[in-house]
Amino acid sequence: MTDQSDRSVGPVDESARDELVRLRDSIDNIDAAVVYMLAERFKCTQQVGRLKAGHDLPPADPAREARQIARLRQLAESAKLDPAFAEKLLNFIIAEVIRHHETIANDLKS
Repeated sequence: MTDQSDRSVGPVDESARDELVRLRDSIDNIDAAVVYMLAERFKCTQQVGRLKAGHDLPPADPAREARQIARLRQLAESAKLDPAFAEKLLNFIIAEVIRHHETIANDLKS
C-alpha cells in the first residue's frame, strides 16, 4: 500500500515503507481509541451535567478543574508528554464539558 503523500519524495526503501505503514496503522488505532475514550468521558460528564442541573449546581467547578489540571500535568510528566500540551488539551475538554452542562441546565429550565 502506497501513501500518496510519500510519492513526491522519490524511491523509498521497501522496509522503510513497510515500517511507515506499520507505524501509521498504530497511530490510526491509537486515534480511534482516543476518540472512543473521549466519547466515554463525555457520557460520564453528561451524567454529571444532569445531576448538577437537577440540584441547581453551577456548570463549572473551578476547584475541581484546577485539581484535574494539576493531576494531568503530573501524569503527563510521568508519561514523558509535554505538561503544557496536556493542560491545553484538558482545558479544551473542560470548556466543552462546561458548554454541555450549560446546555443541559438551560434545557431543564425550559
